[in-house]
Amino acid sequence: AGMAGIAAARRVLELGGEVTVFERMGEIGGTWIYTDDVGMDQFGLPVHTSMYRGLRTNLPKEVMGYPDFPIPPQSKSYIASHDILAFLRLYANRFDIVRHIKFNHHVVQVQPTGDGRWQIEVQNLISKTTVLSNFDFLFVCNGHYHTPSVPAIEGSAQFRGQQLHSHDYRCADHYANKAVLVIGAGPSGMDIALELAKTAQRVTLSHHMDRLTFPFPANLTQQPDVARLTDTGARFVNGVEASFDVVLYCTGFRYSFPFWGKIAASRSRTIMFNRCTSTASTSTNRPWPSLGLPYYVCAAQMMDLQVRFCLEFFAGRRCLPTRPEMLADMEQEMDARWRRGYKRRHAHMMGPDQGQYYDDLAQTAGIKPIAPVMTKLHNESSQRFVTI
Repeated sequence: AGMAGIAAARRVLELGGEVTVFERMGEIGGTWIYTDDVGMDQFGLPVHTSMYRGLRTNLPKEVMGYPDFPIPPQSKSYIASHDILAFLRLYANRFDIVRHIKFNHHVVQVQPTGDGRWQIEVQNLISKTTVLSNFDFLFVCNGHYHTPSVPAIEGSAQFRGQQLHSHDYRCADHYANKAVLVIGAGPSGMDIALELAKTAQRVTLSHHMDRLTFPFPANLTQQPDVARLTDTGARFVNGVEASFDVVLYCTGFRYSFPFWGKIAASRSRTIMFNRCTSTASTSTNRPWPSLGLPYYVCAAQMMDLQVRFCLEFFAGRRCLPTRPEMLADMEQEMDARWRRGYKRRHAHMMGPDQGQYYDDLAQTAGIKPIAPVMTKLHNESSQRFVTI
């Protein structure tokens, strides 16, 4: 019941379908929910959310709403996370979605049935009971900001200080007067490094991009990639060594679908037609959509588009290509990506390519596209986030 799940529920209800949303947490919002908890939650499951205190959006609110349900006006464009959470609740209430959500329900396993349906094994975390339910169609909306991707760095086992991923970072107060190494200078790495600099003794931002020209505070410096960690710090590929109390990995996340059992997926190997529909459909199996795989996108706008795309096929108004046709289409698209210089870890990265992706979805399904201005606003703000 995050940004994708409630969008799916709303569009299914519009078609007159019955919908059930299984949500592991006790409220709407997914990754936008803040909690002080890290590690395991009260039910012994890994904490889902990666939200940290004081986060503001790195995109203007004008591109973060749904196509026909924008974020309400306010004076700032780059708004606080609790404002996004309030917006998602507003959306769910407006379209009467809440009564269809089963909160504190953990999806344990998903598997196909012999008659082309889906059997879902769900644990009620409050009553500790497990129920099997069958459904005609399935949307996977579990997000991809919950399972950390941590690089293998030589010497990490011998470093005597604290090591953590940004998934477990909550606020800068915990690092007062400490020397902190932040690995990764994506949006989260940049934001967290700047927050840490307000309380830490010194912060070093390690990355492999061109040197950033942002006006950093005096106690925040840059270094290239880490060659290895030592007992007390790090040695960088330029030969510089420094001591640190904390190593904080801002190195992104892995796609994770633990409820699929033997079906494993990673960011670079998730096989989906048009990046939202499985290619595993057969005569006895309906396809399953996974929403929100692409990143560096207008998320809510794209998820709504993906839902509408999938429902054209679910409702029988259009027929999916055959599996060989889908695989051939995907292979052609990915080959074009590799020729443009993308690496495999960027298989689902959109950025400047997102407009074409949205248009392809809309044209294939014959549905209303995303307004081009949204893509332009997103790309412009993404290029300028370092200077805002």
